[in-house]
Amino acid sequence: MAHDIGVWLFDQPVGSLSLAGGRLSFQYRPDWLSQPNAVALSQSLPLGPDPFNDHQCRAFFAGLLPEGNLRRLIAQQCQVSSQNDFALLNAIGGECAGAITFVPDGLPISTANQTGIQWLDEPQLIALLNELPRRPMLAGRDGMRLSLAGAQDKLPVVFDGERIGLPKGGQPSTHILKPAIASVQDSVINEGFCLALAQAMGMPTAQAQIFQVSDRQVLLVARYDRRVGTDGQPVRIHQEDFCQALGTVPEMKYQNEGGPDLKACFDLLRKASRPSAPQVLRLLDAVIFNALVGNHDAHAKNFSLLCATGRAPTLAPLYDMLSTAVYDHLTPKMAMKLGSKYKFTEVQTRHWDQFAQASGLSKAQTKKRVLSMAQDLPVTARQLQALLPFLGQLVVGKIIALIEQRSALTARRLLEGNDDLKE
Repeated sequence: MAHDIGVWLFDQPVGSLSLAGGRLSFQYRPDWLSQPNAVALSQSLPLGPDPFNDHQCRAFFAGLLPEGNLRRLIAQQCQVSSQNDFALLNAIGGECAGAITFVPDGLPISTANQTGIQWLDEPQLIALLNELPRRPMLAGRDGMRLSLAGAQDKLPVVFDGERIGLPKGGQPSTHILKPAIASVQDSVINEGFCLALAQAMGMPTAQAQIFQVSDRQVLLVARYDRRVGTDGQPVRIHQEDFCQALGTVPEMKYQNEGGPDLKACFDLLRKASRPSAPQVLRLLDAVIFNALVGNHDAHAKNFSLLCATGRAPTLAPLYDMLSTAVYDHLTPKMAMKLGSKYKFTEVQTRHWDQFAQASGLSKAQTKKRVLSMAQDLPVTARQLQALLPFLGQLVVGKIIALIEQRSALTARRLLEGNDDLKE
């Protein structure tokens, strides 16, 4: 027996996701295909009348769901199998990354479109933070159908500058609330500092602020896939992460599991964006920045294409930036190789050359850009430490020490025997 869920993009039905014999399939609606402004859900799901089979469409749809233990807990709350992407999207796919909404079969569209916000006072917010580890995305709560990819606790919320609320029905969220990661000390300050540092270096990033809830801190990240509409209400902007665009299922997001490498990421950006040169340079800066700050978890799901209506996709602002290298218990391996090396300490000048060549970049220009950031980043980090209320935080001192060490090592290796860079 086949089952169907309506797949909506913005406020229009664009296709159906079906389940038959345990296999997914997706097909665009003829009336969507006939629209002059019709856009594809994904680079991996181009517009056309033919259905996409499980192998073709699972990467995109599974890529909208939480991963790992979060997924298992949500499945328990919803009383479905954790392997069942279809049932999970049916249960929690009301508010996802980008502009996609899933309307379950039999649910009146008016219900899906009803909007509302449940504003939370401080005791309610504390209770919610206490509940999240047991009930990710508040799965199973009446009126809550929220989904975000990733293996870390987070929650789509509405933030008006003072109050935090929960979106109900078809209400778009405006922010992502990220509580502290239990096993990663000061994760909120770490991520807040890394995002602020990337922004101080002139890189487009998700806007984030540290929000105090009683005795604990959470990171409130403004959603770059939302904008304010003419009526003052949030409007969804479509986006997809690089794994979705490349047709890679979430459980294979790391390069050492067969996931995308940096070459695939640069190739995708060249293919999808117009003009691509500025986007390619932005991605190059992100790669260098992640290496120097020790963000080893920068896999392909941590980069996205932002697909504003009527324009070619662009590289989305940077997000999920955490200096993982300052924690001894986290892996020293980077999610994607630089040249042939997973460990940053082993990266020599020739590995930057290998990376540049494989990614279609000029070796000379790449090395100049690496050297420039290695020289500027430590200074900017020290200036930022003085400006922001992170002072005295142990983790920020560790991050800056790591940046100084990595930047000095990188500059020394690049300048050894390379007269062109010494000008």
